[in-house]
Amino acid sequence: MRAVGLLWAVLCGLLLPPVTADEGILHASGSGVPPVTKDYCIIYNSSWVSLPNSLDNATVRALENLTSTVLCSSSEVPSGIMKDKAVVVMRGNCTFLEKARIAQNLGAKMLLIASKPRLSPLSDNKTDFENVTLPVALIRYSDIVDMQLALGNEINVTLYSPPLPEFDYSMVVIFLIAVFTVALGGYWSGVAELENLKAVASPGERETRQKKEENVTFTPVTVILFVVICCVMLVLLYFFYKWLVYVIISVFCLASAMSLYNCLAALIGEIPFGQCRIACCNKSIEVRLIFLAAFCIAAAVIWAVFRNEDRWAWILQDILGVAFCLNFIKTLKMPNFKSCVILLGLLLLYDVFFVFITPFITKNGASIMVEVAAGPFGNSEKLPVVIRVPRLGYSASTLCDMPFSLLGFGDIIVPGLLVAYCRRFDVQTSSSSVYYVSCTIAYAIGMVLTFVVLALMKMGQPALLYLVPCTLLTSSFVAWRRKEMKKFWKGSSYQMMEHLDYTGNEESTASASEQPGGQ
Repeated sequence: MRAVGLLWAVLCGLLLPPVTADEGILHASGSGVPPVTKDYCIIYNSSWVSLPNSLDNATVRALENLTSTVLCSSSEVPSGIMKDKAVVVMRGNCTFLEKARIAQNLGAKMLLIASKPRLSPLSDNKTDFENVTLPVALIRYSDIVDMQLALGNEINVTLYSPPLPEFDYSMVVIFLIAVFTVALGGYWSGVAELENLKAVASPGERETRQKKEENVTFTPVTVILFVVICCVMLVLLYFFYKWLVYVIISVFCLASAMSLYNCLAALIGEIPFGQCRIACCNKSIEVRLIFLAAFCIAAAVIWAVFRNEDRWAWILQDILGVAFCLNFIKTLKMPNFKSCVILLGLLLLYDVFFVFITPFITKNGASIMVEVAAGPFGNSEKLPVVIRVPRLGYSASTLCDMPFSLLGFGDIIVPGLLVAYCRRFDVQTSSSSVYYVSCTIAYAIGMVLTFVVLALMKMGQPALLYLVPCTLLTSSFVAWRRKEMKKFWKGSSYQMMEHLDYTGNEESTASASEQPGGQ
């Protein structure tokens, strides 16, 4: 389950920016006193016409609702009904600019095209319609219905397109969540390592500890195989998204419930109260852990049912996501720095290829990674393996399709595994947390660098492109300065001893079972 969960987590290692399409705002006001106003999302083509960048500079027009027609012929509407008005008609049967030319010839000053399908960019050949100068915008049909219900039949509208903010404060929230999760996951891994070190001296305690802990160790061969599977799964997601997305949602629910339980159980274990037990199936179980398991399952089920409720479901998804990442950073162990370099290096190439190279391969010129992260082909279901934070700055994008900033779990877990290794190495060598602190700071610097590039380039960024060099180079520099590079590269003597001990125990058990009476 842990390996499958990590596979889904790293599929979309991507930081998505605010949407940079030609999005604008339709500001509608009713005829009441005081007038009721509402804002709606529109899509327009900036190469056809430019919109004012503020409401103060926009021209107000009375809205004429002609959604009973598609306006592919001037005979479809009575003469003079559009004079000096904003007109809304239905999408279909002819091109956007053909509708615009007819509306302009009939005296309209603004054309809105209502669309029942998902809003898409306006793209027609403008060379055949050079004389068309009125603003043309695409709007959801559901928004037109809502507008009439909320504002009545006498509505005034105006269009404008405020500039996108250079920086959205939701990025600060994502930064704090990511750095907190990586730092806490690494620290928790170090606590577990310290307990393992103490258990080495006591065979009985060590046996109990091995039964209690279920860690998974990545070897170099395992790492290579894992990255190959990631590539295959991402391609399968691109082509079969509408079916596989539900598989991922199911895996996320199960894995996040287990992770939340592990995180909270570790906290509850430190509380010396309420430790009453009940006997079941020859085992003694704490009652509070039964209630905790029920709570974690309920949290995952509630998220699954209400996952598309944008107002609050993102909070629950982020809580489950943080627990998911913490649990994986703590339980997945990198045996040495060599394995860390192989894992982070290959996943860096994986990220760069699927973000920057695949647009030259796909038919629509879109990045496979960006398409899968955003939900390809207009699919309403989104992958849950991301931290989601609503954009805090007001802009047209907050009214349109993607009002969230996203950070993939892979951008937390993958560097987090290196931070966890650094923390365990600190514990094993008693190096006063220098590796752990420096690697965590390097991760924070890498995140800041990612945000800066994101703001400058206005396109989705493979965060590992900046996180991997920052963390690997910093860790290497610290090891070099402390003259511990060989030990850091190969892993500590404790880890090697533990592996040999474990292998020796298996061989002894096998030999005993082969002797007469060993049964």
